[in-house]
Amino acid sequence: MSQLTVRAATLADEAALAEMDRRCWSPRHAVGPRPEAPYPPFFGEGDRPERVLVGEVAGTVAGYARFTTPVPVPSNAHVRQIQGLLVDNRFRGLGLARSLLGAVVAEARREGARRLTLRVLGGNTAARRLYETEGFVQEGLLPGEFFLDGEYVDDVLMGRALVP
Repeated sequence: MSQLTVRAATLADEAALAEMDRRCWSPRHAVGPRPEAPYPPFFGEGDRPERVLVGEVAGTVAGYARFTTPVPVPSNAHVRQIQGLLVDNRFRGLGLARSLLGAVVAEARREGARRLTLRVLGGNTAARRLYETEGFVQEGLLPGEFFLDGEYVDDVLMGRALVP
């Protein structure tokens, strides 16, 4: 197996992450339209490098996990939410998504979070299975929340506790 590593993102990762995000775009996991030029930057005001973990395979950027505090108020400070998890199609099946999830859990715990949540499209069964094996359970469902690629798609809300 190739060497997998997970590390904090830096501004120097901008071009590689943005290019991978555009190349791997799919209505299976993206609710926005296909990216078109001029492309927005990967990092923005709400998407700082310190909220992104980068997965590498043998030194090549191969995936990322973006996480944040979903509602920036003190009463929600104990929750972190994954707002993007992507593995480059060329590196699927190596365990990188699982490694990224584990790193997000560890970082959220280090920050003192008690819960970790995410949203996943109903038809993305591979991602849902992965999340379930990592302790996430379905906590909500928004039926037909998105109209993607000619069909209505459910938005599945999942979460897990980070403390016993």
